[in-house]
Amino acid sequence: MVKRKLNSNVIILGLTSFFTDVSTEMITKVLPLFLESIGAGGAFIGVIEGLAETISSLLKIFSGYISDKIRNRKWLTIFGYAESTFAKVFLLFANTPPYVLLVRALERVGKGIRTSPRDALIASYTDESNRGFYFGFHRALDTLGAALGPLLGFWILEKFGKTNYREVFKIALIPAIIAVVILFFVKEKRIEEEAKTKKGFIANAALGRRFYFFLFTILLFTLGNSSDAFITMYAGNLGVLPTTILLMWTLHSVVYALLSTPLGMLSDKIGRKTTLIIGLAIYGFSYLSFALTKSRSFLWYVFALYGIYYAMSEGIQRAFVSDLVRDDSVRGTAFGIYNFAIGIMAFPASLIAGVLYQYVSPQSPFYFGGILALLSSILIIFV
Repeated sequence: MVKRKLNSNVIILGLTSFFTDVSTEMITKVLPLFLESIGAGGAFIGVIEGLAETISSLLKIFSGYISDKIRNRKWLTIFGYAESTFAKVFLLFANTPPYVLLVRALERVGKGIRTSPRDALIASYTDESNRGFYFGFHRALDTLGAALGPLLGFWILEKFGKTNYREVFKIALIPAIIAVVILFFVKEKRIEEEAKTKKGFIANAALGRRFYFFLFTILLFTLGNSSDAFITMYAGNLGVLPTTILLMWTLHSVVYALLSTPLGMLSDKIGRKTTLIIGLAIYGFSYLSFALTKSRSFLWYVFALYGIYYAMSEGIQRAFVSDLVRDDSVRGTAFGIYNFAIGIMAFPASLIAGVLYQYVSPQSPFYFGGILALLSSILIIFV
């Protein structure tokens, strides 16, 4: 039976993600438009997004392992959130695409440091009967922030001018600071010493065949899962106004937030694997829909469908990692490897998408991603 009482630490971690995503989504949903306004092309935007995520991913694998070794996940998590907040300040002075690349990379360093320890922290408060619920709840708060962020960005652009992107960057610092402050109230659960005899990263990385086959499948999927910046650009090419694009992203995030907790609870009942199979298939259909549609009004439905994919995948993938790796003393390492596997494909995925978008057609990245997602949904069956 699903336990519906939430641990207060999970609530705090959720609120931290909420405020962080308010800040981050205010920035990232207008950043492609800002980059185009200062002369960046689709391929360079792909380089920025891909390189930033690759840097983040390289750090995730080590931060997870370090959090297991020092048996302290809270302070690594705090440091990561604080570093990202500091980096956002420099966007106020950005005036060239290479400068934005540097700032984006610096901001992703913080995400790379915090993500794996944070996921391991959440997992430490769960068991198999409520894991989907807890991770779903965390993703719901995270996504409520993602919904509010573009909405605030929309309001700021309406109030200060439709291309006044720096005002968005400035106001986005406020929720980022709040996120860091409240994280100090988390109380870390003591990590059990059951794996004390294990030595080194290689030993801790022996996490089972199912875990590694799952990683292989996610790696394949992520190769086609390029930055959402290309969705923003594609909508713009169809003639959708920047403020309307922000509202479409708000719809996406609202759908994601509303469904994350109930679909997480559903995964506790019908199984994580079944839920992920459906989620990846929905991603495939949503990406193919982006490629095929020429209707600006139909885009609203596709953005909503894309939100359903997120609700059936993001938190549930993390819960599945916890299911596959039951030893809490190496979960930081497991989440580090998992997050690394997702992010290591970010650079080639976004680079491929950027080249396809600029030199083949705006639709081609979505055909590519949709087909890989459908293939991955089949492979998940064998995990």
